[in-house]
Amino acid sequence: MRHRLAGKRLSRTTSHRIALRRNMAASLIQHGAIRTTEPKAKELRRFVERLITIAREGTLHARRRVLAKLNDRNMMGDDGDSLEQTVVQKLFDEVAPRFVDRPGGYTRIIRLDERRIGDAAQQVILQLIEESSVSAGSGQGTSRRKRRALKRHEAASTASEEGEVEETAPEGETEPEAAEDPSDTDPKDEEVSKPEEVSEEETEGESKE
Repeated sequence: MRHRLAGKRLSRTTSHRIALRRNMAASLIQHGAIRTTEPKAKELRRFVERLITIAREGTLHARRRVLAKLNDRNMMGDDGDSLEQTVVQKLFDEVAPRFVDRPGGYTRIIRLDERRIGDAAQQVILQLIEESSVSAGSGQGTSRRKRRALKRHEAASTASEEGEVEETAPEGETEPEAAEDPSDTDPKDEEVSKPEEVSEEETEGESKE
C-alpha cells in the first residue's frame, strides 16, 4: 500500500526522477514555459511552486534551501553564449518578486490538442503566470461565480451613483425666481413708490427767481 507516499514514480528510479524534476524546473524558471506530458507537468508544478514560495522570503537561508533542492546552473542565451545570471539568481531577482502578494497558484497548465508521436500521450504547456494576470486581480484568475458577483456589485454601485447625481442639483444652478403677479401688488405701495409730479408753474417761478 502507498501510505504517506505522495507523487508519481513516472516509471523512473529515484535518482532519475529527481534529476528530471530539477532539469525541468530549471528550464521552466529560465524560459517561463515548457512543453511536456501531463503527468510530468502536474508533478513539476508542485515542486516549482514550493521553490517560488521559499524564494519569496528573499533571505540567505531561503537561498540555501532552494540550492539544496534545485541544483544551480548557468543560463545559456539563444546564440549559445553563457548569461551572467544563473537560474537561482533569476528565481530570487525576477520570478519570486512577481508573486509576493499572490497566495500560491504561480503556474498554469494548458492542454494541447496534439498528441505525442509514438505513445499518443497528452501534451501540455506548463508556464508561469504573466505579470499582467498577476496584477490585474479584477475578475481574471477567479471562478465564474466570483466574476458574476463582481459584475453585479459594479452594476449596483454605478446605479446608486447615478441616483445620487439625479437627486442632487449641480452646483452653481439656482431655481428661477417666480414672476410677480401684478394683481398681488398692493395699490398703496404703488402710490408711495410714484414720484410727486411738479407743476409747470412752480418750475417757471423758480427759473425767474
